[in-house]
Formats: sequence, C-alpha cells, structure tokens
Amino acid sequence: MAELTPKEIVKELDKYIIGQNEAKKAVAVALRNRYRRLKLPEEIKKEIMPKNILMIGPTGVGKTEIARRLAQIANAPFIKVEATRFTEVGYVGKNVESMIRELVDVSINMVRNEMMKDVEEKAEEMVEERILDALMGVKKNKQPSAGNFMELLNMFGQNQPKKEEPVQNTNDYQRRIELKQKLKNKELENIEIEIEVEESPAPMFAGLGPEFEDMGIQIGEMFSNMMPKKTVKRKMKIKDARKVLLPMEAEKLIDKDKMIQEAIDRAQNRGIIFIDEMDKIAAKSGGSGPDVSREGVQRDLLPIVEGTTVVTKHGPIKTDYMLFIAAGAFHVAKPSDLIPEMQGRFPIRVELDALTEKDFVRILVEPENAVTKQYKALLETDGVKLVFTEEGISEIANIAFNLNEKIENIGARRLYTVVEKVLEEVSFEAPLGSEVEIQITKEYVKQRIGTLAENKDLSEFVL
Repeated sequence: MAELTPKEIVKELDKYIIGQNEAKKAVAVALRNRYRRLKLPEEIKKEIMPKNILMIGPTGVGKTEIARRLAQIANAPFIKVEATRFTEVGYVGKNVESMIRELVDVSINMVRNEMMKDVEEKAEEMVEERILDALMGVKKNKQPSAGNFMELLNMFGQNQPKKEEPVQNTNDYQRRIELKQKLKNKELENIEIEIEVEESPAPMFAGLGPEFEDMGIQIGEMFSNMMPKKTVKRKMKIKDARKVLLPMEAEKLIDKDKMIQEAIDRAQNRGIIFIDEMDKIAAKSGGSGPDVSREGVQRDLLPIVEGTTVVTKHGPIKTDYMLFIAAGAFHVAKPSDLIPEMQGRFPIRVELDALTEKDFVRILVEPENAVTKQYKALLETDGVKLVFTEEGISEIANIAFNLNEKIENIGARRLYTVVEKVLEEVSFEAPLGSEVEIQITKEYVKQRIGTLAENKDLSEFVL
C-alpha cells in the first residue's frame, strides 16, 4: 500500500473498469488517506475520521466492480453487503451488526493466511515427518488434546489418563533418511498412505433462523472447544496428504492471540465495508407493507457508520475509523430521501455516468477480464480460435446499446447476454475435431442475432 499513490490506484482500476474517472479518483483518495492517517502521531490520528463515499449511478456501470477491485489493491479487510439483506431490530432477518462480525472474520482469515505463509517452511518439515511416520508405520503415543471439559474432569479425579502405549521402535534410521530424501525429490507422490486428520464438527445449532444465526455459531464454537476433537483416519496419495496436512501443521505454529489482536487492529483501522443497494432502503414516504422497516434499517445503520462499539466473539470492535462506501442506482428514490443524519455521514458523493456505445466497444476489448478474452480462452481449450474483427465488436456494442435504450438500461451486463447469444452455436458445436479459426464479423453477428434484436417482443424475453 505504501507505494500506491492515488494516480497508481486509478491506473490499477483502469485495467478492469472503463470510464468513471470521478468515482475512481474519489475511492483512490479515500484509500490513500487511510495510509496517510496511519503515519500520523497518535493525538492527531484519533481525530481524523474517514470520509465515507456514496456512489450514485444506474445498474451495470461499475459501482460494485470498483469496490471489488479496490479491496484487492488495498489488501485490507473488505466485505460487500446488500442493504436489502438487513431488517430493523424486532423483525425477522439479519441485524446490521452482523456485517462488523463478518469483517472481523475476514480480517482474521487474512492475518492467519499471512502468518501461515511465514511458517510455511517449518510446517512443510513437520508435514514430511508425519508422512514419514505413516510410510514407516510409526505409532505415536501422544494423547489427543482433550480440551477444557476433560481438564475440568481431571481436576476432580473423574477422568484418569490412560496408560501410554509404548512407541513402536523401528530401529530403521537409515531407511527413514532414504525415504526423506525421496520425499524431498517428489519421487513418492503417488504412493497411498493412511493419515489422521481432525473431523470437521457438524453445526450444532443450524436452522435457528437469521436473527439467531450469530448466537448459534458462537454457542456451537464454545461447545466444540470444550469437547475433545475427533480424529478420523483417511487414505490418500502423498501429494494430496501434503495439501491436507500443511494448513493443520502451520496452524499449530502460529500465535493465536497475536493473530486475533492484529486482525482486530486491521479491521478497526483499515477495514472497508461496501453497502450496495442503498437506494432500496431510502423510503420516499412513510407507509406500511414492505416499506415498513426501511427507515428502521437506516436508523440501525446510523450508529455503525457514525462510530460505535460492536461486541463480537473476539472482543469489542470500534467502527469509528472504518471506511464505508455506499452505492445505489437511485432511480425511484433520491439520496435526499435518506434520513438527514445518514446523508451527513456520506459527505463525498460521486455520480457515475451511463455507458455510451463507445464505452461498450472499449469494455469488449480493453479490460484484462473482457468477455471477448474470456471466450477466446475458453474455446481455445477445444481447439477453436476466435477472432473478433473491429466491425464485429462494433456491431455487438451497437446491438447491446440499442437494446438498453429500447427495453431497460442494465449497463454493461447487456453485453454478456448479447455475446452469449452470438457465440451460442460455436460453444455448442465445439470441439470440431480439428483446430479451426472462426471470425466474428459484422455479418456473423447480424446473422446470429440481428433479427432477434429487431423484434421488440422477442428481444424483451430473450435478450
């Protein structure tokens, strides 16, 4: 993050999103300000709050994609939630605090993966030792960790430990060295061995409903920590055993308390929450029926966005310095239909432009994940080489743009529908027995989709 200036962040976003420079600038500055704040002295740092962003624009113009790519660039804890998923306290459904718990879980996974990478070399040695034990038939006398419940029984003398079985003495040190060398050279990868792995416990409180979901998970985890962990024997090839055992051995080497503290600090100071469909909870006027809890959700969201403390299973989490990016189409409702306090908490407003026909042409060619590049790669696996001519791409863009004008403007998503229909026959017929080259020209596009696009009644249902 240190080397990423706002200009470079925008350059990274340009690889995947066409246009929308104002939105890209706003998120780039917000992201850089997170880094700038962390370098300040403590007394100034605590006074600087992030400036939350509200992105306004029709569907399919890149609001969600900007947030998704931003998270990858930032390497910060990030979650995307839909505002419509939450309900007011007292109604059936998820409450807004669950998004903070999810962010903390994402942060913990991120820190865990980093710590596991740091100890990977040591963990690989431990994995090799376990595989060698399995190859040589060595039985360990180590008792499985029984957990807090068994320790409690031991205190009262209710659970006497079993006598340890003697370790099988192989006296075959030389053979072990030879096998170890072969393991390092990957010569034994296809040999099948039997290893002991921890059994994943079934959820104890499944089906409680969304409002009790978090509570059920926490109670379930509490019971699973108290009871001894079950192990099961599984047969697999050595190459598969490496993948299964590596995370298990790496987890034993990391400091859990340090991991949780680091994850909480990241979530609190670098966490980003993207709230989509914000316009769906902006009620135009008071009423009943499905709109009844919209304003209630805003009232519940308000303290989270303003800054509050949310209690999680890992301890209290402060939301004061988290960055919130909200987005919505605002076709029916307007940003001014949000409650005044909520409007004040999103001071930076960015309007995203509707996409033009020229934008569609660029979207089909320029991004690294362009749909034409995806289809080229997919069909190349079957020996079909797709070549999109300039006229062919212009025709696809023209048809998609006109359909958006005539039916409903769903932005760049219309391109996927049109390209899918154009390439339907090729995708179905491939592989064709030998390598072939198919040119997607203007005539080809018209032949495949022209009549359908012109017939309004048909295109409303098919395209």
